[in-house]
Amino acid sequence: MSAADRIEERAALWLVQRDEPEWDASDDAALAAWLDESFAHQAAFWRLEHGWRAADRIVATGAAVAEPTPEERPARWWRSTALMALAAVLVLACCIGLMVARGKPEDAPQQVRFATAVGERRSVELADGSRVMLNTDSVMRAAIVDGRRRVWLDKGEAFFDVVHQADHPFVIATGGHRVTVLGTRFSVRRDGSATKVAVERGAVRIDDGHPTTEERGTIVAAGDVAIARGHSVLLAARSSDGIEDLLSWRTGVLTFDQTTLAEAAEEFNRYNRRQIRFTDQKAAQIRIGGSFEAGNIDAFARLLHEAFGLEVEHDTAGVTISS
Repeated sequence: MSAADRIEERAALWLVQRDEPEWDASDDAALAAWLDESFAHQAAFWRLEHGWRAADRIVATGAAVAEPTPEERPARWWRSTALMALAAVLVLACCIGLMVARGKPEDAPQQVRFATAVGERRSVELADGSRVMLNTDSVMRAAIVDGRRRVWLDKGEAFFDVVHQADHPFVIATGGHRVTVLGTRFSVRRDGSATKVAVERGAVRIDDGHPTTEERGTIVAAGDVAIARGHSVLLAARSSDGIEDLLSWRTGVLTFDQTTLAEAAEEFNRYNRRQIRFTDQKAAQIRIGGSFEAGNIDAFARLLHEAFGLEVEHDTAGVTISS
């Protein structure tokens, strides 16, 4: 069995399992993760999904079968429906495969992978001329060829300066969400199942990344920040200065405004292998503002000692702060 056949088989199994009564949110997340692994997975799943809908129509008009007993009816109905639909899907997939052999998953555009280490920033230029700056500890894949512009942010954060191409949307997948843009400047940050988008110029649309749910697109315009988690999107407007502060990491600076030390430390810890720790909540809840060098936690700790009289202990693992 070829790699393409194995992908087709797994996509068909996902479709069958998705209609089972036991399907839940964890299964949704597992399917989204599988789809996010490669363009070949998405192509196979979306192609077979069309066949699945056709199979539903076949089942609805199928030949009559012996009437089951009331006890047998639910199980037999599900089993016969699923098997007939799966069979129809696989037959349709074979027909489509013969018709569009040149578009097989293994012929999908080759992806280019980019990554940064902790504390590193990296600027790259994509094949369409768009530029991307990757933030600390980030992983991104891109397939930019023949008018198709697709990027997967697997981990971390990136700032995009996208070349405008009206007929070729630029799409970024972050696992659970999809960010679509024609041409603009914005950042995308992936924190587990959440996606955070900050737009410096232009506008983008953020949708559910799950292809089986109704699209719930939210427009994020210049000066806006959106945080998407699951099917919910929180939209907040900021001033141009606020957006610049949020994007100050591009120059190696972290900017805070009435931020708790606990939140500031969490940001610093993204950029450093040596970590900031607190021994008590009193110190952790102090609020600060200002701009600081992202890669220098010792200098940050010294400022906290001078400004607030906090106790600071330095060691090879990092800095411990207490009241």
